[in-house]
Amino acid sequence: MTRPDWTWVQEWFEDETLNRELGPLDTEWLDYVLAETEGAQLVIVDGDDSPVALVGCAWDSDRKAHGITDIAVDPRRRRSSLGRHGLDCAIRWSGHPPAAGWVAFVHPDNAPAFRFFTSIGWKYEGLDDSMHRFSSPS
Repeated sequence: MTRPDWTWVQEWFEDETLNRELGPLDTEWLDYVLAETEGAQLVIVDGDDSPVALVGCAWDSDRKAHGITDIAVDPRRRRSSLGRHGLDCAIRWSGHPPAAGWVAFVHPDNAPAFRFFTSIGWKYEGLDDSMHRFSSPS
């Protein structure tokens, strides 16, 4: 993600559902993301270079399991497999340091995210620090 992406990110987060689940975002969040050195906020684009997903990644310094911090899909394109596609692209990105796997933590009130990770075959590992923990398939 780069500073020019902020325009469309703000537009996406005008969506009530996206803002409720992952927002609100502000310039403090943007500055943090742009300065982050222990992870990446990746923009997934379609064939026309239009953004379709935004995936946050946090790198594990122990190289056991990197974390997915957030997945946002263009609100106009929900339910079109772009979340899964975006996650797959983010995990395959060559800029990540090596790690044995991936994890994601889902807030207990976020039933759509729970269903998403279950439906794409991530293993549910129970509660971890009051959050649902999922690990990527091997």
